[in-house]
Amino acid sequence: MAETMKTLDLETAAAPSLAEIEAAAERLKGRIVETPVTPLTAGVLTPFLPEGAAVLGKLELFQQAGSFKARGALLNLLDFSEDERAHGATAVSAGNHALAVSWAAAQRKVPAKVVMMQSADPVRVAGCKALGAEVVLADDIHGAFAEVDRIVETEGRRFVHPFENPLTVLGTATCGRECALQMPDLDAMVIPVGGGGLIAGMARAIKLLQPQCRIIGVEPTGADSLSRSFAAGSPQSLERVDTIADSLGAPKALPYSFAVARDHVDEVVLIEDAEMLRTMALVYDAMKLALEPAGAAATAAVMGPLRETLAGKRVGVIFCGSTIGEARFAELVAKGRAL
Repeated sequence: MAETMKTLDLETAAAPSLAEIEAAAERLKGRIVETPVTPLTAGVLTPFLPEGAAVLGKLELFQQAGSFKARGALLNLLDFSEDERAHGATAVSAGNHALAVSWAAAQRKVPAKVVMMQSADPVRVAGCKALGAEVVLADDIHGAFAEVDRIVETEGRRFVHPFENPLTVLGTATCGRECALQMPDLDAMVIPVGGGGLIAGMARAIKLLQPQCRIIGVEPTGADSLSRSFAAGSPQSLERVDTIADSLGAPKALPYSFAVARDHVDEVVLIEDAEMLRTMALVYDAMKLALEPAGAAATAAVMGPLRETLAGKRVGVIFCGSTIGEARFAELVAKGRAL
């Protein structure tokens, strides 16, 4: 991937300080949604949750553009110079980041051109277009990054990276800050992992405000780049991504987000696609929340590999997004109910 960001040594860039996170939260105030938290107490869910645990859900699916991504996208767009605003923004994404950049660009009256995969949910593509962005479709993730590099080179647009960017991580840190303030005295916070931007920022903020809280990442077995990177001690790439959770299907870990996550994450667990499908169905039946697979990942881990470990604990999970078409959601929930 060519260098398409402002000149910055991401290998040595520092994690955001608490003062920087507070300043970012203030800058975003009134522009993004301070999403609520709700206890997972519905009787349909109770038999599947850790015995005696108090589980709290951060409803980030109610965020602007349908996911946590709006926070980092807007911080990036707020950082554009006048010249950069004139040239426009570009991004590459399976969907959520493209929607967030399209939304943030519309807020800032900046032209946006987003690159998405041919396999992207049509609802996400339509959403970007409705927000005024131009959409370019690529055959796969590698072709998408090549196309976004071409756009930067030929059109002079500023690239907003989906996770490997201090402003993007600072945005997710504002979500972690909210969690720490809304959910005091947590024993553990469980966070899904794609490229690592969400868990890096959230973990940093939560550890600064609740240092005793254990941070646990969740990856699909078919997209385990952070687990492999932790084991190797350096960012690793995947030869193949195979998961129903396209929002968690990043093909590699990268230096900055990896370093911040490495320093603040206590553990990463793996889940199967079937666990996300089952959880999508359970959460919809219990709470009428229409989660995409990635949005169900943290709760799936609490119901699965973490169930015994978290018994009797006070636990936070995040419902990180819900950008999924009605037909696709119905199809996946039906599969989940059959499990």
